[in-house]
Amino acid sequence: MLMLALDTATDGVAVALHDGERVLGSRRAGDARHHNEVLVPTVAEALRAAGRERGEVTDVAVGVGPGPFTGLRVGLVTARALALAWGAALHGVCSLDALAAQALAEGLVRGEFLVATDARRREVHTARYGARDGRPVRLAGPDVVAPAAVRRDGLPVVGRGAALHPDALGPAGPLSDVDAGWLAQVAVDALAGRGGPGLLPVEPLYLRRPDAVEPTGRKRVTA
Repeated sequence: MLMLALDTATDGVAVALHDGERVLGSRRAGDARHHNEVLVPTVAEALRAAGRERGEVTDVAVGVGPGPFTGLRVGLVTARALALAWGAALHGVCSLDALAAQALAEGLVRGEFLVATDARRREVHTARYGARDGRPVRLAGPDVVAPAAVRRDGLPVVGRGAALHPDALGPAGPLSDVDAGWLAQVAVDALAGRGGPGLLPVEPLYLRRPDAVEPTGRKRVTA
């Protein structure tokens, strides 16, 4: 197996390669305004740094969000195009699951906890997790809510949301955005039947209705 994992649900783009046993390398690049410009070059850089060829890729895992519309669209369209061109299997992973897996593996949390990322508009994307055999289990969510509306119940919070809204969700921990290496690990564990949150359909988790809507009728402009 050679899995390419990519995520564009949080700030910048995250790319990693996983051989089914370990992460071969990971990269982050750009910011929320430049997903489209930096994603494909970052994929090429990750392959080159690992000394692997695109024809070796057997699987593509992509973060399906939740996240902003434009970023998710870039990530999912790119993942679908690469998987089709390379004849690779395509898998969807909740982006919050990757943060949860990293937090558990690095010993930042134990028991139940929350993941919160920036949803913009003074809101956060959030989900509640537990742990089983060292892997995260999603107990609720994902949702998009105002920070003050998060049902925290005294639980620790990981992700950029805690840093952006310390009064409601702080103190901020060391994790902020998705590491594609952990997104790959969630996908590998699911494919191997080792547990964890599992895979999702490769469809975007926007959680919000789009701002642009089709007009419902013609406006009268004359008296």
